[in-house]
Amino acid sequence: MGLASSMGLGIALAKPTASVVVFDGDGSVLMNLGGLTTLARYRPRNLVHVVFDNESLLSVGGFPTATSTGSDLAGIAAAAGIPRTETVRTIDAFVGAFEGALKANDLTSLVAKVDAVGPTGYVTDLALLENRFEFQRYLRNV
Repeated sequence: MGLASSMGLGIALAKPTASVVVFDGDGSVLMNLGGLTTLARYRPRNLVHVVFDNESLLSVGGFPTATSTGSDLAGIAAAAGIPRTETVRTIDAFVGAFEGALKANDLTSLVAKVDAVGPTGYVTDLALLENRFEFQRYLRNV
């Protein structure tokens, strides 16, 4: 937790012709706010950082994060130097902002305010170690 943006940065820098999208959470970003300044420093134009902000640490019991009391992740990202930031609150706004981010060809941080509802199951049946290897194999071919 806390390193999704850092992983995405490494991929974006190593694969500059690939479009890189990182899906992150508010708790994860708050654990590594320095990651936003690092994104801004290197400014990969092929990276879109999407933060799903449910204002809670849902995976460990739903404890509130700092965004539940007013911390503004898009504002923090902008202050860190990320050139394109936006907060959206509806699906239609998200779709428009996400499509715009992909077309902009510039580093973007998109904060999507979402309900604090967890998944009913996991996306994959792969074991964690095999998931890692599958990801590495995919990156080799991008």
